[in-house]
Amino acid sequence: MVSFQHKLADGLQRRGFDVGFNPTEGEYSAVLIIGGTRQVAGVWRARQRGARIIQRLDGMNWLHKVRGPASSQGFSDSPIFRLRHYLRAEYGNWLLAWTRRCLAHGIVYQSEFSRQWWERVYGPTRKPYRVIYNAVDLARYTPQGDHSRPADCWRLLLVEGSLMGGYEMGLEAAFDLGFHLSQLLNDRPEINHPVEILVAGRVSAEVQAFWEQNFQEKWAGRSGGRLSLAWAGLVPGESIPELDRSAHLLYSADINAACPNSVIEALACGLPVVAFDTGALPELVKQDAGRVVPYGGDPWRLDPPDTSALARAACELLGNLEYHRQAARLRAEAEFRLEDMVDRYLEVLVDEKSF
Repeated sequence: MVSFQHKLADGLQRRGFDVGFNPTEGEYSAVLIIGGTRQVAGVWRARQRGARIIQRLDGMNWLHKVRGPASSQGFSDSPIFRLRHYLRAEYGNWLLAWTRRCLAHGIVYQSEFSRQWWERVYGPTRKPYRVIYNAVDLARYTPQGDHSRPADCWRLLLVEGSLMGGYEMGLEAAFDLGFHLSQLLNDRPEINHPVEILVAGRVSAEVQAFWEQNFQEKWAGRSGGRLSLAWAGLVPGESIPELDRSAHLLYSADINAACPNSVIEALACGLPVVAFDTGALPELVKQDAGRVVPYGGDPWRLDPPDTSALARAACELLGNLEYHRQAARLRAEAEFRLEDMVDRYLEVLVDEKSF
């Protein structure tokens, strides 16, 4: 959210528009609410003064309903802490839905999946809407530049802002994917290399130790030394392009993601993506920029995914990697240009006929 805000503000200022971040300070012609806001009174007063209010929506909180207010993977927090987390998630959904229904003049959804999700849960509204994907600076996120892509193994990259609070399950799927891929490569002598899983994101020492032990016990030992694990930690945004260029495939682990930036950034850097067909992934990963395969169960219930099918797709990509690297970049150039995104937001902010 912060990254999007900075990119959009910079783009609007380059076009000669004044940008502020407090609706009570200044006379605004338009206000963009990124998700929800606690400054409801200020936004309402801006609306009363004639400002156009646009809400940008991605998804909503849902993992707390599947898992309940208990923590996952055996890491115990106090019952009060877990209950607060549950209630906070529910309040967040309520605030987003109220803003969508009562405060905004129009809605920008980050994907078709996001729009359909909101309409399924909270019903359609009479508000005009538009789908605008996230985007990146293609001059910064590019296949050209420094990298440390290994030549003696296939590096499978997993990038998430955080891999805690219920998102640890993405690690288990990544490990399972890596194991199946390492076994499939035994039958492909022309691309038969070991597999390294590189995890980038915020992971507590407790969670990392838990999964490191599980990885060694359940996956690494069975692979015959053909599967390894490395932790990159939380990577600064300015280092993401080099990180993406230093891998062979990106595994997008977020289930039912509305429009994951990690996928768009990877495509721009020429990094093909493998993922399950949940959320907006089928919308984003097209034209041979990667492979999206059926989940193999109900993702909304967090059923175990079909990682063997995903491994077959990954093996296919590795068999013709340079072609898919080029296709990934072309996909980003066609759909995820930062300047195009800024222009589309500018249209909905200043012109009510743009929807």
